[in-house]
Amino acid sequence: MTTPPATTSFPPAPADTSQPPPIWFVAPDGFYALPLAGTAEERAERSREFVRGLYSRGDESLWEPAAPYYAGLAELMAGQGVSYAAMGLYSTADEESAPDAGVAQCAFTLAAVPTGQETTAPDIAAQGILAVLSADPHNDARWLDLPCGPAVSSVTLTKYEIDPDITATGDPKSLLTGQIQVHIPFPTGPYTAVFTLHTASTDYWAEFCDLIMTVLRTVSFEEPEIGTVRAGSAEDGPGSGPAHES
Repeated sequence: MTTPPATTSFPPAPADTSQPPPIWFVAPDGFYALPLAGTAEERAERSREFVRGLYSRGDESLWEPAAPYYAGLAELMAGQGVSYAAMGLYSTADEESAPDAGVAQCAFTLAAVPTGQETTAPDIAAQGILAVLSADPHNDARWLDLPCGPAVSSVTLTKYEIDPDITATGDPKSLLTGQIQVHIPFPTGPYTAVFTLHTASTDYWAEFCDLIMTVLRTVSFEEPEIGTVRAGSAEDGPGSGPAHES
């Protein structure tokens, strides 16, 4: 699996001052943005479009039951403060080491968390985040200097033991998952952006680490001076590069 190229788009202006300030980032090819929206009607419509892009070789017998599931998932995520969510799907069929492996996938989200820091001191906020995350021995917490400012990454690997009663062979199996979470204090408001990438395709862990770092290098709290494209949604399909207001 290789890191795909990225394209850029921009968010709408914030609706009111009680909302987090805008944040821009570039989402790469292979990302299918979940249908987050403000109303049930919008989520339903976007979900119908989303499943047609995600399961492009399917038909109505697959799309019709799948759409309500993703609409419900989008509602749940939006209720938890998530402003962008996507599934990353990458073919591994041409890998010589695993010609039949199929697809490597990840889940990716962005949330804006109120943290109350002074907007003029995001580095102090990042130092506090690093201290808190470093206190957990299960976290590999590290300081990052990104183009947009200071940040803190936290990496965790978790091994799950799967009950043999639910495995295809009837034998016990283990599942290793990995999560990369990056906290970036806003320099424009008392919030912290939390980017999270989670995957069970840990055979491609290095590639996913490269992928999220590629995304993080594009994060900006000021509107990029490039031609404006509307904020992305499910209808944009993979690689539309939706950069959302948090």
